[in-house]
Amino acid sequence: MASTNINRVVMTGNLTADPELRSLPSGMSVCSLRIACNTRRKNASTGEWEDKPNYFNVTVWGAQGENAARYLSKGRPVAIDGRLEWREWEAQDGTKRQATDIIADSVQFLGSRDDSSGGGGFAGNGASKGSDVPADEGDFQPAPAGGTTGDDDIPF
Repeated sequence: MASTNINRVVMTGNLTADPELRSLPSGMSVCSLRIACNTRRKNASTGEWEDKPNYFNVTVWGAQGENAARYLSKGRPVAIDGRLEWREWEAQDGTKRQATDIIADSVQFLGSRDDSSGGGGFAGNGASKGSDVPADEGDFQPAPAGGTTGDDDIPF
């Protein structure tokens, strides 16, 4: 049986700049986005959790790219579903360059249009500004270390 390759990217993040829309000579629209997505890491020297930003270039084709350019702006939270694409080229100084970009199949606008603070998070998390269901901060507290969990009857 032949193996099947899977090339899929799903992420949420915030735009680091306004979208750039251009048209190819064929008339096809292409929109370029740059997204920041944080990774949480524990600082070895302080023991504190820190956010480390990762930056990704995203390409959105056709009408979806036109909509992204029309309605999105710097700071807006978005969800991207797409695939990775590797490219290589030769720079003007003769050096070989390479990059891995995300080609978006789907771009979902998160948060409200007026919310460019980037704090909107993923839609439906109950913590976004203007939600009628407030987040219970107790839901986000760490579980106590040791002690009983009340799950003594679970057989695994």
